[in-house]
Amino acid sequence: MEKALAGVTILDLTQYEAGTSSTELLAWLGADVIKVEEPKMGEQGRWRVTDKPGVDSYYFMLLNANKRSITLNLKSPRGKEIFIDLAKQVDIVSENYSLGTMESLGLGYDYLREINPRLIYLTVKGFGTFGPYSKYKSFDMIAQAAGGAMALTGFPGSPPLKPGPTIGDTGTGVHAACGILAALYQRERTGKGQRVEVAMQEAVLNYCRVPMMGTYLTHKPTPRVGNRLGAGPIGDIFKCAPAGPNDYVYLYCANPEMWRALWQTLGRPEIADDPRFTDRKERRQHIEELTQIVESWTSQRSKQEVMRIMGEAGVPCGAVLDSVELLNDPHLRERGMIATVDHPVRGEFTMPGCPVRLDDSPVEVKSAPLLGQHNREVYGRMLNFNDDDLRKLKEHGVI
Repeated sequence: MEKALAGVTILDLTQYEAGTSSTELLAWLGADVIKVEEPKMGEQGRWRVTDKPGVDSYYFMLLNANKRSITLNLKSPRGKEIFIDLAKQVDIVSENYSLGTMESLGLGYDYLREINPRLIYLTVKGFGTFGPYSKYKSFDMIAQAAGGAMALTGFPGSPPLKPGPTIGDTGTGVHAACGILAALYQRERTGKGQRVEVAMQEAVLNYCRVPMMGTYLTHKPTPRVGNRLGAGPIGDIFKCAPAGPNDYVYLYCANPEMWRALWQTLGRPEIADDPRFTDRKERRQHIEELTQIVESWTSQRSKQEVMRIMGEAGVPCGAVLDSVELLNDPHLRERGMIATVDHPVRGEFTMPGCPVRLDDSPVEVKSAPLLGQHNREVYGRMLNFNDDDLRKLKEHGVI
């Protein structure tokens, strides 16, 4: 069955996470993503956080599934020539180097679009390519701070807190993939490519839209509220058995029907009409009592049991699943979101797969490539290089 992005070829110059996560998503959807890496060490994510010297890191493996890898020294004259020959044939070039790096190599968008007018060029930067902060370097936590996420996260009176998920990195990658798909669609009508730019700070800010809503009402910074959500009758985490560090559930009742279903399930239907909890102002004054009542029930059951009972009763409830539980979660495994691949060096490796499902384009999760694993395949097919050509290029440090 043909993949949704079959026929789309990407030269992937990205490193670490913000850029690599975008091209991984596109690779899952069927694009031919060719990772272009420095010949000796490869992309920095391969070895910066590895547990075994000389073996690709789990970090790299999690972010580069379904891609192919070639080596190419872009600082050598011959390497630049080869890259240009490849860029003439592909649909997308993707990079997240420091500002000005591609231009200093003579491979910036203004040049590449001259040789390939249909080219879509993705550039991911911490703060964009212009503006007062544009020269500043960024990583996920920098973007989370400058994009507003840290100011919103934590408990009242606590210092700002970095959210665990890497929304500054992979969150940016999702936005970048969206931009590429939009540019591909527009190219179908115009025949012309374009530059797609995503700034990490701005991607994080986009995730902060709804929490910022209070600012329009109070004209003050949105406060940190911890886990409590004030929009409904109840919204908080509650302890479960056996009281381990992640033995909690999150319960949220958004409307009166859910509120009544909650108390019916807990065997306390009379509380649904108790004015101490139905009136918003009164409920705020008795919130600790409300928490104690709910927790006296949840603390006697496992989080999985609470989630099942509440889910069947129509009450939104999520068990706080840790990373080990997620990799073994039966629901995620049945849906194919947790997949096991065979890595050439590490062997079987279980990882999260593609969160996007297309009926006519099922995703097959493949292992991240070894450094230069596809040199012969890619260079042979795209540039007609034979084994002797590749040998000479390697001897001269080009690949």
